[in-house]
Amino acid sequence: MERFERAQLAFDQLNRLDPVKEMIDGSERPRLLVQADRISAWIERLEPNASEALRLAARCQHIERWKIAREEFPPGRVGYLQWRTKLARFHAERAEGVLRGAGYDDAVIDAVRRIVTKQNLHSNPDTQTMEDALCLVFLEFEFEAFIAKYPDEDKAVEILQKTWKKMSERGHAAALGLAFSPRARKLVETAL
Repeated sequence: MERFERAQLAFDQLNRLDPVKEMIDGSERPRLLVQADRISAWIERLEPNASEALRLAARCQHIERWKIAREEFPPGRVGYLQWRTKLARFHAERAEGVLRGAGYDDAVIDAVRRIVTKQNLHSNPDTQTMEDALCLVFLEFEFEAFIAKYPDEDKAVEILQKTWKKMSERGHAAALGLAFSPRARKLVETAL
């Protein structure tokens, strides 16, 4: 088995342990495995000739996320950012162990680490593609549930504006092509 397949299999096995499940086409699947599939699919759509590091990062972007609970950090934006920073470092460290075990060298491991920790967001094409994919997964699969849970339209518009700022023009074009409900489409139009 080639090292890419070994690493992908190892990432997927870890993601499969996610205790949180999602119903997909009538079957219960581990949430992180679903997310890895969705991120990978968006990366393929955005960048069909994606680098190996970017394709690997798609499989480990949220690896074992359940091990660091949001509740371990203070409420509010500061606590949220602390949690996200700790998660990114944790994901990068877990990815490094898997990648070394699969036979990858420091160059690929460092590239995956930069993508997973979102270093040089607007200047690293792989990191930007990952950010676009993450935002598109949110918009395509999670935004409707978000606006149902948080009916405050101002909050939804604020989140959309923050999401939009992180995306590239290519990401913007893909987002505008998504099929939104009438309410979600109105919020997107208001945000933009």
